[in-house]
Amino acid sequence: MKELEYSMAIIEDHPLRYQLANELHARPFPSMKAPYAAAYIAFKQPKMAASRDRNSDNEHLFKLLDRHGAPHPQPGATHYYGQIGRHWLKWEQHTEFVTYTVFSEGVQAQPFNQNAFDPFPHDWLEHAPGQRITSILMRVELRPDAEVIWNKLEEWFVPESLAVSTVLDDAAIMAGDFRIDPNGHMRFVVFASDQTGERRIGRIVQRLCEIETYKSMSMLGFARVRGMGAQLATLDTRLTELVTTMSVHSSKAEETLDALLAISADFETLSAQSSFRFAATAAYEALVNQRIESLRENRFNGRQSFGEFMMRRYQPAMRTVKSAQERLDVMSSRGVRAANLLRTRVDVERSAQNQALLESMDKRSDLQLRLQRTVEGLSVVAISYYAVSLASNLLYPLSLSVEGFSKGMLTAIVTLPVVAAVWWMVRRLRRAVYK
Repeated sequence: MKELEYSMAIIEDHPLRYQLANELHARPFPSMKAPYAAAYIAFKQPKMAASRDRNSDNEHLFKLLDRHGAPHPQPGATHYYGQIGRHWLKWEQHTEFVTYTVFSEGVQAQPFNQNAFDPFPHDWLEHAPGQRITSILMRVELRPDAEVIWNKLEEWFVPESLAVSTVLDDAAIMAGDFRIDPNGHMRFVVFASDQTGERRIGRIVQRLCEIETYKSMSMLGFARVRGMGAQLATLDTRLTELVTTMSVHSSKAEETLDALLAISADFETLSAQSSFRFAATAAYEALVNQRIESLRENRFNGRQSFGEFMMRRYQPAMRTVKSAQERLDVMSSRGVRAANLLRTRVDVERSAQNQALLESMDKRSDLQLRLQRTVEGLSVVAISYYAVSLASNLLYPLSLSVEGFSKGMLTAIVTLPVVAAVWWMVRRLRRAVYK
């Protein structure tokens, strides 16, 4: 036992070990007993939300806590849960957004009353570091009879888009129509059974808030796709025309290359601007599906469940985002293939030009060789002429001793040997040069 204690004492922990282990328990579900109301709001920076200044989120939280005289969280905290006055506040900081949830005991006679947002002062909301991406009014009641539930749902929600289901093995009934009411909020209601524990109710409420938030965040990808649809269609047309033009031999490679570079630059710009949003949309969609699956839904009196609502209304938008992403990838690949085709065409044209240049050089070399031989022949004639004249003048005094021997006969005699000697010398010199 002592050896075990000693071995454990000398183990050095990673500096992030406790921080990472505690992160799994850092965001507990709220624990509230029905009936109670919840007001939820999520803020997101309009641009570059993932790289925003997180200190502004903390300062905004501190201002709210100071209004109610509540203590601040630890420096660098990304979550907070504590009491503000007679309410409970849950604050969470995410990659792109920050959320506030206020829980209040009891419910008012008037359903989904705007007074649930009273813990959030108006001037505090106006100076939020971001824009509202969604807000929710949540009502939690004890579960009445089915007929009473139906009467309330028909009064509170739009029947055409209403989603209702029993969750967590009939522990509660949750309902909502995913429509924004006149006050700008989403509405959800939870009818909890008497036997349902406080933490389980809190888990259902938290899951509903997450489903709505992640759904809203993922729909930003759909808005992005709709905004870039016209640009994608234009680029597709330009790329198709460019590929068609490349098949025409009269088109200039330089002009085609400039057009292709412009299209490729537009593709890369679109891809760079959309890659993060596409990846975030896929992640948020997976979270929406996972949160709905974790609630273990069952139909309630034949109405559509939340999963069925998402399948009919939400999934088509997500498939549109995936289709646009695939289309952008395919068009980028087409641009790469077009560049490869253009490069092949340029290489073939360059090879043809090089072949023509080589043939021209061969012709020039042949002409130069013929000219050189001509010059060599003329050189032999010229040199021989002067050599014969020189030899005749040198041998002429000797010919005077021979009677009847004229200078013309002497020139005729020396001409052939002199020409042969000159030709041999020129030939030997040429071989020495080209050896």
